[in-house]
Amino acid sequence: MAASPSGGSAGATDIEATRAALVAHLQRHSVRTGDFVLKSGRPTTWFLDSKQTACRPDGILLVADLALALLPADITAIGGLTAGADPVAFGIAAVAATRGRELRSFSIRKEAKDHGVTGRVAGALQPGDRVAIVEDTVTRGSSPLEAASVVRELGAEPVLIMPIVDRGGTCGPAAAEQGIDFLALVTAPDLGFEFEG
Repeated sequence: MAASPSGGSAGATDIEATRAALVAHLQRHSVRTGDFVLKSGRPTTWFLDSKQTACRPDGILLVADLALALLPADITAIGGLTAGADPVAFGIAAVAATRGRELRSFSIRKEAKDHGVTGRVAGALQPGDRVAIVEDTVTRGSSPLEAASVVRELGAEPVLIMPIVDRGGTCGPAAAEQGIDFLALVTAPDLGFEFEG
């Protein structure tokens, strides 16, 4: 699935304006430059904390505006692996509800819970749901692909992986291998950096 819409309609113009506003918000609140070490142990000259955008009211509204403009109409649930997916999924679902679109949201725990409601999923995911897996940032894509596996185990179908930012450029091909579409709202090059997958 392409990251940017085709054609020159007013809808496409609105989408690009929203994407540009989201890029500016990320650059202002979520991107830091300097010397950092990624979780993989590799050094980098930029650090991205997309939660600084997803957890601000103006930021999550931009994320939700763009995501809802791009999400396929047949998606019925949205969620992913805690904690990267939580503000994204819950924020998009809440904004969707104000616009008459019902998206059930959920969170996948790192480990299964053995008391109360057991298992790894907390929230309203149901068997048969067509699911958008969300994440704040993906580099290699291990978190959303793990989430997709859990979703399948529960009898729902992961249709799309949609991070706020694709930092690495490798999650899309990995998702395609599993028959899942991939659509990042923003990419590292949009933010002025090369992919670091």
